[in-house]
Amino acid sequence: MAAFVVSPLKMGPLLVLWLAGCLSGTWAVDRGNFKTCDQSAFCKRQRALKPGQSPYRALLETLELTNTKLTLQLINDNNKVRLLLELYRLQGNMTRVKINELKPLKPRFEVPDVLINDPPTEPLSLLSRDENGVVLSLGADSQRLIVSAKPFRLDIMEGREVLLSLNSRGLLAFEHLRIRKDTQASQQFEIAKEDEKVEDGMWEETFKSHTDSKPNGPSSISLDFSLPGVENVYGIPEHADSLKLKATDGGDPYRLFNLDVFQYEVFNPMALYGAIPVMLSHSAQRTMGIFWLNAAETWVDISSNTGSSETPQTDVRWISESGIIDVFIMLGPTPTDVFSQYASLTGTQAFPPLSALAYHQCRWNYNDQEDVAAVDQGFDDHDIPYDFIWLDIEHTDGKRYFTWDPHKFPQPKDMLQGLLDKRRKMVTIVDPHIKVDSSYKIHNEIRSKGFYVKSKDGGDYEGWCWPGNSGYPDFTNPEMRAWWASMFAYDQYEGSMENMYTWNDMNEPSVFNGPEVTMHKDALHGNWENRDLHNLYGLYVQRATAEGLIERSGGVERPFVLARAFFAGSQRYGAVWTGDNAAEWEHLKISIPMCLSLGLVGVSFCGADVGGFFKSPSTELLVRWYQTGAYQPFFRAHAHLDTPRREPWLFGPENTALIREAVRQRYALLPYWYQLFYHAHHSGQPVMRPLWVEYPQDTATFSMDDQFLLGRDLLVHPVTEEGARGVTAYLPGKGEVWFDVHTFQKHNGAQNLYIPVTISSIPVFQRGGSIISRKARVRRSSSCMEHDPYTLFVALSPKRFAQGELYIDDGHTFNFDKQKQFIHRRFSFANNALSSRNLAPGSQFTTFSWVEKIVILGASKPSKATLKTPDGKESQLEFEFDASMSVLTLRKPGVNAGLDWTVVLQ
Repeated sequence: MAAFVVSPLKMGPLLVLWLAGCLSGTWAVDRGNFKTCDQSAFCKRQRALKPGQSPYRALLETLELTNTKLTLQLINDNNKVRLLLELYRLQGNMTRVKINELKPLKPRFEVPDVLINDPPTEPLSLLSRDENGVVLSLGADSQRLIVSAKPFRLDIMEGREVLLSLNSRGLLAFEHLRIRKDTQASQQFEIAKEDEKVEDGMWEETFKSHTDSKPNGPSSISLDFSLPGVENVYGIPEHADSLKLKATDGGDPYRLFNLDVFQYEVFNPMALYGAIPVMLSHSAQRTMGIFWLNAAETWVDISSNTGSSETPQTDVRWISESGIIDVFIMLGPTPTDVFSQYASLTGTQAFPPLSALAYHQCRWNYNDQEDVAAVDQGFDDHDIPYDFIWLDIEHTDGKRYFTWDPHKFPQPKDMLQGLLDKRRKMVTIVDPHIKVDSSYKIHNEIRSKGFYVKSKDGGDYEGWCWPGNSGYPDFTNPEMRAWWASMFAYDQYEGSMENMYTWNDMNEPSVFNGPEVTMHKDALHGNWENRDLHNLYGLYVQRATAEGLIERSGGVERPFVLARAFFAGSQRYGAVWTGDNAAEWEHLKISIPMCLSLGLVGVSFCGADVGGFFKSPSTELLVRWYQTGAYQPFFRAHAHLDTPRREPWLFGPENTALIREAVRQRYALLPYWYQLFYHAHHSGQPVMRPLWVEYPQDTATFSMDDQFLLGRDLLVHPVTEEGARGVTAYLPGKGEVWFDVHTFQKHNGAQNLYIPVTISSIPVFQRGGSIISRKARVRRSSSCMEHDPYTLFVALSPKRFAQGELYIDDGHTFNFDKQKQFIHRRFSFANNALSSRNLAPGSQFTTFSWVEKIVILGASKPSKATLKTPDGKESQLEFEFDASMSVLTLRKPGVNAGLDWTVVLQ
C-alpha cells in the first residue's frame, strides 16, 4: 500500500500530524517527491557526456588469455586511471563482460546472491592479433568477439553481421574512487593526476530536506550498447509503460530504483516498486538480451534511428550510481533461447502451490474474525469459488508483525481452522519495518543481535512507517535472514497454521520520512551503503520469508509469498504484483504490458489489484477487471481502506453473475495454468507472453500489448475500453486456425478479427493443433476439485493434428522434485486417433481423477469411437456431433488420467 493516503485509524497522533503536511487531498502521484535525472547528480553528470571519441584505450600488451577468461587493462588517457576488463565466453551462447578499477582505493560492490551459481565458461580462442586489437572466437556459428584498442570498443559478430557493440558511441565512463581533495587524507595518498573538476553532488547531495553524505564520493559507471538491425526493445521492469520501450531522447531515461510510488501514473519512465535490469532486443532475425548486474540506482537511455532511411539501430546506455560493470550478453538467437539463458543465470520461477493460482480475496482490511467468516460465507452463498482470504496490517497488535490484534482476532487458530475445514487458506501481511518498542519481542531480538540496518553514524537506522518509528532489519545479512525465517515456525508465530501464508509489502523499503519515501543511501548494511545494494533489499526480504515457510514444514511444503519490491532472481521466491494502482481504465489496460514485461525477464507470477487499489470502480470497470484478471497469472482483488466494500456480490445479481462466470472460467482452466507454471519452473519460459515470442517473424506482433498468449495455445484479448461494443483481435499464424473457446467458431490465422462484445464477453481463442485440459466441475476451492475429472479440448490444425500435455502432482509439496512424485502425460491426435502417453517414465504418482469428456474442435463425424487400453480391452464410446460447428463430443471415456490409452475414430 502506498505511503501517502492514510486513514487516521492506521497510526498514532504524531505520525498523523507529520503526514498531514504531505497529504494533497487528491489521489495522484506527487512527482516532486521523486527525482528526475537532472535532480540525480550522477545521472546528470553522466548524461552530460555526449557520444564521441572515447578516452579509453586497451593496453594490448597486458592481455592474458586462460581457459576461462581474457583479461586486459584499459586506460583513460585523460586521467591515466586504469581499469581491468574481464571477458568470459559462457556456456549456452552468452558472453560476460566485467569492468572494474584495476586498483580501487577500496573494494567496489559486486552483486551477490542473484546468480544461482558461478556461470560455467567455455574456452575463448585467439584468432588474430595486431596493434589495433584482437579477434577471439566465440565458438559456434562463426561468432567472433573483436576487441579494438583505440578507442576501446567491443563488437560481437556472426559472419559479417555485427550483433552488438559496446562503447561504439564512446560513453563508457567509470568514476574511480578517490580521496576528497579538501581532506587531510588527500595529502597522504597519491591520487589521479588530472585536475579533477569537483561538481555539485559529487561529495554531497541534497534533495528536498534530505542530505546524502556520499562518503565515498563519485562512483558512477556507464556503458553504451549498439544494436544494429534492432527497432524493438523490451523489459527493464518495473514501469507503467507500453511493452515496447520508447526512445528517451528529450525526456528522462527509464529509472530502476525500488520506490513506494503513491498511485503511479501510466506511460511514464519513473521508477516503481521493483527493478530488473534486463533488456531484450528483438527483430525478425534474432532475439538477444542484456543483463546489467548492478543493484544501485540505475537509469537507462534508449535512442533509435527508426523512421530514417538508414539501417535500423537501437542504442542503449546504462548508468548506475556505484558498483562495477558486470554485464551478461545473451545471444539467443530465439526468444526461447534467451529465456533459457537468463534462467541459467538467475534461476526459474518458483513452482507455486496449485491453490495460489486460484482466486484471492483481499482488502485493507477485513475488520475481525467475524468479518472474515462473513466474507467466507458470502462466497459460498453466492456460489463463487475462492482459495485465499487476506489480512492487511490492521490484523496485528498495533502494527507489530507476527502478532494478532487481541480484540479483533482473539482466536486466530479457530479462524484458520474454519477456513481449513472448507479447504481454504489465508495470507497475513508481514512487512519489513519493525516497531521500535521495548515491549515487542521481535524488535528486542533484532536490536540485541545487532541485525538492524545502521545509520551513517553507526546507530540503528530508524524511519517512519505504519507503526510509527520503525527499525529496518538488515536482510542482506545471512544471519538476519536465518533468524527471520525462524520466526515463521509454528511455535514462534503464535496463531499460525499450515494454511497460512505471507505477504511482504513495503519492502523497497518504504520509509515515509526518508528521501523519495525510501531509505537514506548512506545507511549501512555491514560494510556497504544502501546506495550500492538498494534494489536487492526487497529480494532478500522475500527470500527470507519464503525460506521461513519452507523451514516451518521441515522442507516439505512449497511456500507462497507475495512481495511488492523485487530484483533479478526474485522469481525464485514467489509472486509479485503491480502495486498500488487505481480504479481507472488506464490502469486496467497497463496491467497487461506490466505483467508481460515481467514475464520476459523471468517473473511469471504477476498480477494487478483487481478493481484498482485506490478509488472506486464503476460496475463495468470492476466486471472487466475480473474478466482480465482471470486470465493473468496472479488473480487477486484488493482495495484501499477508504473505499466502499466491493466483495463480488455487492453490485446486484447481474454483475454478481458476470463476476462468478469469470472466476469459474479461471477455476476450470487451473490444470492448464498449473502445467504452464510447471514449464516455467523447469525451463524459464514465461507463462503470460507477448505474441512475438511464439511468432518471432511476424512484425505485426512486435508492439502489441493489448492481447497476449498463455503458453502457446491460448490467446486472450481482454475488453479494456469503457463502453466497448467490439474489439479487434489479431490472430497470428499464416495457415493456422484459432477456435473461440466459448462458441467453438473457427477463424483463420494471420488476420485482424473484429469481435462484437457484450458485458459478458471475454475473447479467448485456442490454437488449432493444441490440446488443453480443463475441469468442468467448479467447486468452492481448488483443493475441493483435486480428484475431479478432466475434460480435454482438442483443437485440430488444418492438417488434423493436435498435441498437448497434462501435469499432475499433489499440488503443494516438493515431492514432485525430491521424490519424482508426479504425472506428466502427452496427448496427441493424429491419423484419427487420440492417445495419451507417459512423458516421465521415472516418476511415480497416482491420481483418482479420470477423463470424463473429450471435445474435438474442427472434427469430422465418425461412425464409431473406440477406446483402447494397454490391457487389450476395447469399448465403444458415446458421442455427439454438431455438424454446424464441426464439434465432436466423446462422452464418458472413464479412463484414469494417469494411464496410457487411445481413442480411435472410424
